[in-house]
Order: sequence, then structure tokens, then C-alpha cells
Amino acid sequence: MNRVTLVDVFKHRITQKYLQRSGIHHAVTVAYFAFEMAVEEGVDPDLAAKSALLHDMGHYEWYRDGKWDYEEYRKHDIHAIKGAERAHKLLVRLGEDRLTAKQVSLAVLLHTDSYLPFELANLRTPLQEVVRKADEKDEQPLGMHHYKEMDKSEAIRQLHKLDQMIEDYLNKDKEALG
Repeated sequence: MNRVTLVDVFKHRITQKYLQRSGIHHAVTVAYFAFEMAVEEGVDPDLAAKSALLHDMGHYEWYRDGKWDYEEYRKHDIHAIKGAERAHKLLVRLGEDRLTAKQVSLAVLLHTDSYLPFELANLRTPLQEVVRKADEKDEQPLGMHHYKEMDKSEAIRQLHKLDQMIEDYLNKDKEALG
């Protein structure tokens, strides 16, 4: 089975719709951070990058009087729950292995505990922790990281490069085993 690439994921109309809300720049940046951290931590970099790319696709827009209302957003935030469902459905639609889709979906679900009444600190898997840390690395006060701009063509260029890095890493790993 061929690997579903980050470019495949990004180009899908569902991804395009939801990454417009949460910020393409943030999604691509977090995917790069997740790749780097996954390699360091011995986590599958393909799963980490896909999870990171899709981690905020459940964002809602909370506006008051035409302006972004960060406090209102934080009070009602369930973006990780909605994003996990969307990520799973999207990946299965693209032909991704169902176990991979589930692992990515769970990493999206658990990348934050902002919607929970308790902390997940010691309960996350290594993949989930990589995605959480990658997201945290790009965060800015009041959610401003969601407003950095990146053109879609630049995002595709960056994701193609990251896909190649993942492919090189996975092939190197296979060569070491065989």
C-alpha cells in the first residue's frame, strides 16, 4: 500500500476548509517540529507529522462584535474532539490504513487538555506527547500563532519537502533492518 503523503492530506478540500480557520502556517510549522522531535524520540515521523498537520482542524471561530474573542474560545473549546473526528474521517477517505488513522486521530484528540477538567500529563503515548510538544513550541500569546500567513503554494512546497524527509528516514530505517 502506498503511503498517504502530507501533500495528499493538505490538498484535500476538507483539509483546506479547516486549516483556513486554524492557520496553514501553524499547521505546517508544527508538522516540521513534530518530525524533528519524532526522529529524536524514536517515534514514527510519518504519524507525528500527519498528526501535527491536522492537530487544529477542529477549531471553531469565536467572534464578538467582529473581533476574535480568545476568552470566549477558551471557555467553549472542544477543538481537539472535533478535530480528531475530522482527521480520522479524512484519512480513511484518502485510503490511509485504519490503524494509522486511529493513531493520528488519538494524537489530535490528546494534543491538548484545554477542554478537560484534568491533566493528561502522564497518560499520553510518545506519539501524542511529540504532537503536544510540537504544538506548544509554536504557540504565541492569545492564539496569535493561528494568524501567521502562508500561501497554499508555499505550504505544498514545504510539505513536499517534509514528505521527502519522511520517505528518506523510513527508507533508511528499512535499509538498516534488511
